[in-house]
Amino acid sequence: MIKDNEHPFFRPLWRRVVVLAVCLAWAVVEFVSGSTGWGLVALAFGAYAVWQLFIRYAPQEPAKEE
Repeated sequence: MIKDNEHPFFRPLWRRVVVLAVCLAWAVVEFVSGSTGWGLVALAFGAYAVWQLFIRYAPQEPAKEE
């Protein structure tokens, strides 16, 4: 789970998009293979990623040296 959504790793938008894309791609793989339950779990991870990385995301500015 994403506990620290304000971690500097998630500052670039492309990394947040990749995390979401992996979750959604995995959901598609599960649904295509017939595993509806695991597909729903992967969709739930994708929904959580949207919530943490796009809706609640507020990056902190790096500390400036004086």
